[in-house]
Amino acid sequence: MSIPTTPINSPYKKTSTLVSVPAYVNASPSRLQSLYSDFSRKKQSDPASYQANIEWWRKSLENYVYDGHQRSHRLVLQAEKTLVDNYRIERVGKPIGLGAVVAELVTPPSPSSLPVLFPVATFLSLPNSIYSSKSKPSYLAAVPKFVLSYVVAKPLWWALEQVGVVGEDSLASSISSVFSSSSTSKSDTTWYGDYVFLDLLERAGENVLEKQAVKATTASDALYTFEGFRQEFSDCFGSTDGATNSMMSELDMKVLLEYLERDKEAIVVDAGIVKFLGTVGLMERDSEITAVDRGILELKTAVEGLHTQVDGIHKRIEQRTSEASEALRQKRKGLAMSYLRSRKQLEDLLTKRLGALDNLEGTLIRVEAAAGDVEILKSYSTSTTTLRAILSHPSLQRDSIEKTMEAMAEATADAKEIDQAMRIGGDVALGVDDVVDDTEIEAELAGLIRDAEQHAKGQQEEKELKDLRTRMEELNAPSNMETSQPRPESTREAVAAQ
Repeated sequence: MSIPTTPINSPYKKTSTLVSVPAYVNASPSRLQSLYSDFSRKKQSDPASYQANIEWWRKSLENYVYDGHQRSHRLVLQAEKTLVDNYRIERVGKPIGLGAVVAELVTPPSPSSLPVLFPVATFLSLPNSIYSSKSKPSYLAAVPKFVLSYVVAKPLWWALEQVGVVGEDSLASSISSVFSSSSTSKSDTTWYGDYVFLDLLERAGENVLEKQAVKATTASDALYTFEGFRQEFSDCFGSTDGATNSMMSELDMKVLLEYLERDKEAIVVDAGIVKFLGTVGLMERDSEITAVDRGILELKTAVEGLHTQVDGIHKRIEQRTSEASEALRQKRKGLAMSYLRSRKQLEDLLTKRLGALDNLEGTLIRVEAAAGDVEILKSYSTSTTTLRAILSHPSLQRDSIEKTMEAMAEATADAKEIDQAMRIGGDVALGVDDVVDDTEIEAELAGLIRDAEQHAKGQQEEKELKDLRTRMEELNAPSNMETSQPRPESTREAVAAQ
């Protein structure tokens, strides 16, 4: 018997020479045998293997939704026959333990944690934030009944079998078989339904808020219709590989809006209008949708509609021009004239639409400016009220200020007295008899200065006397030389006499 081959364009890939699996399945053939079996009993007999299988299925189902293999929702898992069929693998079959997987993922791992999956109906009906402790009882009360079969009843019957309380020959065997075979039965559809992947929802919510924070500059940027919201934020979801339609589904939008409004408190939704809260510049947005918001959104929608019309008219004009050229090329003058007349009419319509667009855009800018001025004046008023409230505090009254300053001066003087007393006490403790008077120190310093000056003056006088003696000696030196050497005339006279 020949083994069927997988087409090149198939969403399946080969993991071995014998088994072809979908792209969102990543496991060896031997591993698939365990994953596709009814492993719910392993929760008690082999908890490590059970948790490993549950974690594998969590990642696989999350990738299945994230990558758009459902063709519609990218936040909500549609647990139904189509899901089971899409996971069918040749030579392995269909997964028969998906009911137990869904039941496990719907159940919170601990009282303080959140489940991986939320039933859509339960998620949308919770009155409080899913992160609030008040939501825990409401969620547990709304857990689908089939969860009890997988999470409570089956492990209980397994434990009873182990201790021999129940068994094949017992009267309770018929009851036990209901639970033990519920997940393997092909007719079991109690776990079918729509479930929100919390992790995907949180990621999508963060992406939406980040994108909105970048573009929010005016009042109209914070307002959307449902259709405008879907068009603007459809690219904030995960991968679109394999998805034929990247537009956000209505169910995804409903879940996302509920999450952003109730759990993140980032938006307000009312009568088909979505308003992002927060601030624009220094202005705080109202936490409700006002008549001004509705008017601004209507203008914004009209401007967007006119932009769409203008783009469409431009395309039609280009089409008429191309058709007229083609008609002339075929020497069909009458048809070409018809196309040109149609183009002329479209050009006139374009002129009117552009005029209307200019008027509406100008009006929208003025309305946004006026709304901004109102918010600024509200900020001024709030600041003034706050400042007056602070200044009216009793501690800032003149009498109170004077009393406070006087008390501070007295406290400072007391501190100086205490410091001086502590210094005197310290001197006494160190054996110092008396405190040295500053006048005595100054007199002693003056005496030292006088001594230094007299010493310097004496040295100066001695130096001057020495210099004087040196100059006197220099002046007396030529006289001595004249008396010791005879004059030339006397010498000649003595020689002649001889």
